[in-house]
Amino acid sequence: MKFAIIAAGEGSRLAQEGVKEPKPLIKLQGIPIIERLVILFASLEAKSICIIINTQQPETLQLLQKLQKRYPIELVVKDTPSSMHSLHALSHLLRGDKFCLTTVDTIFKEKEFAEYIRAFEASQCDGLMAVTDYIDDEKPLYVDTDGDLNITAFNDKPSAISKYISGGIYGLQENALDILDSCMAAGKERMRNFQRSLVENGLKLKAHPFGKIIDIDHAEDIAKAETFIAG
Repeated sequence: MKFAIIAAGEGSRLAQEGVKEPKPLIKLQGIPIIERLVILFASLEAKSICIIINTQQPETLQLLQKLQKRYPIELVVKDTPSSMHSLHALSHLLRGDKFCLTTVDTIFKEKEFAEYIRAFEASQCDGLMAVTDYIDDEKPLYVDTDGDLNITAFNDKPSAISKYISGGIYGLQENALDILDSCMAAGKERMRNFQRSLVENGLKLKAHPFGKIIDIDHAEDIAKAETFIAG
């Protein structure tokens, strides 16, 4: 399986709140969060780890070039307007196998993630999407599921059957990239619209619940994430 990390955001909110490091270099338990992901993915026998960063991150680039000597990292350096565009910039590297994608600031328990990857490896569905009922996001994407955890809709607001929100971890088959190409051609933006298009095009997506997933969007989230993964 291939893995991918989107780390091309500007991290402007963190900078405004006094965080000096680029987001990928924020440390949890003494390790930059992007390096934490690389080590974890490599431990799960990643065929490749495809990463996109923006052109304003020389320190992050330097770290990744160092890590390339030990891990199967394929790197894209490009400025993009959204996570969906970042995924598209990586898509040529992801074809030929199923892949797992996450954003660099998505923080989760490694044991839960390993269980998720094993479930995705055994699954025949088109996509296995991480979800959680822990809501700590400013603009959560609500996920509707049926009794078998098949995903039926992605909504900006909760519906009568919304139990989970998207966790920002996406396990997808290669056919999802064809739909991504269609989204780009249609001028769509944002990952949530890509996810909606997956459902609209009939792909079978299943939800995989995590107990808790945290995003590092603000300075106060760093201490919160540190406590979470240490617990």
